Amino acid sequence: MTIHQVSFPVTAALLIGLTACSPAKQTIDPAGETFAAVAPDEVITLTGTEPFWGVQITGQQANYANPDHPEGYDFAVERFAGNNGLGFSGTMEGAAVTITLTPGACSDGMSDRTYPYVATIALGDETLRGCGYTDRQPFTGDAAP
Repeated sequence: MTIHQVSFPVTAALLIGLTACSPAKQTIDPAGETFAAVAPDEVITLTGTEPFWGVQITGQQANYANPDHPEGYDFAVERFAGNNGLGFSGTMEGAAVTITLTPGACSDGMSDRTYPYVATIALGDETLRGCGYTDRQPFTGDAAP
């Protein structure tokens, strides 16, 4: 068995790399208040690019659309709220769907709009990232870019 000596710069780079992969300090307060900025009766719209997609959530129903299926797929969702955002889960066409909506300025990268929420969708083994708004908390910027 041969043992190789590793130089200090290589060791330092490896340690820095491992530190970067460490989980961030948890900022969720388990005893904190549940996220309540989006009322259960607000209509939520999510949008993303590359690939283009959209989701609309009304109550316990969601519709996911993309250019291949502009009419979209309807599916039931269950709503859950944490300390830092809102989530929905369901099943669409046999695939598990998890949607998260977290507060924060968001840009779609293609318009001058600023959205009040960041959206992430886990659709089967695919993850989509985009922006979101509600009928009471709209985006700012041009309505028709």
